[in-house]
Amino acid sequence: MKLARILVPALAALAALAFTNNALALEKFKIGYLRVMDDAQAMAAYEAGLYKKYGLDVELIEFKSGTDLVKAIVGGQLDSGVFGFSNAVAWASKGADLKVVGGAQLGYHALVAREDSGINKVADLKGKTLASQAEGSTADTVLKGVVLKDAGIKPDDVNVMGVSPQVAVQSLVGKRVDAAFLFEPQARIAQLIAPVKQIYEIGEVWPFPCMVVITSGDTLKKRRDAVWKSLDAQRDAIMLLQKKPAEASKLIAGYFIAEPTLKTLKHGEMLREDVIRDAIKSQTFTPKISKKDQDRMQEISNILQEQGSLKTRDGKPFDVNSITDLSWQTARKL
Repeated sequence: MKLARILVPALAALAALAFTNNALALEKFKIGYLRVMDDAQAMAAYEAGLYKKYGLDVELIEFKSGTDLVKAIVGGQLDSGVFGFSNAVAWASKGADLKVVGGAQLGYHALVAREDSGINKVADLKGKTLASQAEGSTADTVLKGVVLKDAGIKPDDVNVMGVSPQVAVQSLVGKRVDAAFLFEPQARIAQLIAPVKQIYEIGEVWPFPCMVVITSGDTLKKRRDAVWKSLDAQRDAIMLLQKKPAEASKLIAGYFIAEPTLKTLKHGEMLREDVIRDAIKSQTFTPKISKKDQDRMQEISNILQEQGSLKTRDGKPFDVNSITDLSWQTARKL
């Protein structure tokens, strides 16, 4: 009994010491994200403990826009972020040292319109009010440079409001806008809680790499191992999203729907996990940036220049390859 009184506290102290040493061994790393399904792998990696699995103590920081997120990376407040690469291109063209190091999601953007708006196709948006994202964002660039252009509509023909996806959904419900250009899960939520219908989805006609993983050149140079560990964790999270959407939904549903259920117009109360599971299934997540993706990124960069949102010092087209570092995916043989 005396030996037990000595051993038990000693073993407890050793366990506590081991736990402390393990916690201290984790490398601190800050990742920025947007609260959209395109960034699901960052949230899922965090909630599933995948960053810790690879030795990182990650602080996941939410931003309201890609512009604010890229500012934080440029300013050194973040180590990496998952967001639309158009912001990175715009800043890099002005001299910012940024690197695209991994893939995230191929663009899903749906046009949903109120059923009482008379909008049945993209061309019907002329003279209407549309909620989209901030000017210069990837969504805004693709909306004006691809969606409206292909329909023969000039950006000035539509009253485009740059707001967050959450505000866009509220605006549809409150009849403040006729239509909205939305990510998931907001596109799905809008169709469940408001009298709206989907009339277009760009991923079906013009697939493009919407979200990518971006870091600064300085961070990549000084902390390459940590950056690669974060990419490993997000790759595993993407596999979870692809193969086990129901399980992944349980991890991240609370990020998008605060209450346990969502009150819908036609289906009564729906579990938030079911709504987010279906949103996950609609997405194409990928940790890799293919040659085709790089070509599409160049197209979007060219659109930005045509729109005047991106200007190079010599007036020549900005070379997207100048800010890509795909050594991680090469090393991992993706």
